[in-house]
Amino acid sequence: MSEHSTMTKTTPMQVILATLGGLLTPGLVIFMIVMRSIGIAHSHINYVNPALANRMVMARIKPVAELKVVDLSAAKVEMTGQQVFQAVCTACHSVGALGSPKFGDKAAWAPHIAKGYPTLVQHALNGFKKMPARGGDPSLDNLEVERAVAYMADAGGANFKAPDSATAPVK
Repeated sequence: MSEHSTMTKTTPMQVILATLGGLLTPGLVIFMIVMRSIGIAHSHINYVNPALANRMVMARIKPVAELKVVDLSAAKVEMTGQQVFQAVCTACHSVGALGSPKFGDKAAWAPHIAKGYPTLVQHALNGFKKMPARGGDPSLDNLEVERAVAYMADAGGANFKAPDSATAPVK
């Protein structure tokens, strides 16, 4: 007596569902790859203006720092009080940052002017309260700081004489 194995009978519906199930996963993966590549292609900006594209590239690849070569034997060009104010002091004194008196505000400058020019110069040279020495720029010499103090105080109602190169600095 031989034993015969019987085969499972599948219906046409089961065959169709098995085929679709087997094709669904690869089809979904292919669809996602195509959509991803289309999305990447559309995300690139097409620059109409080449000058704009060049400026944007140059902004992205600009150097992190710059090297400045200075000839130490060259004569230093002294700045006026206004130039020092615009280069250094304006950061705080234009907006009144950290309690500093605003440029041109006579009421804010009055108590400082009452201390006198030599005291104001010493505060500017050595730092006072939250103000750093020389306004945070160590390259300024005493004469430039004195000129800046006179310029700002005069705008606030004082009548200080800004020193010129020929006069001796305040001690």
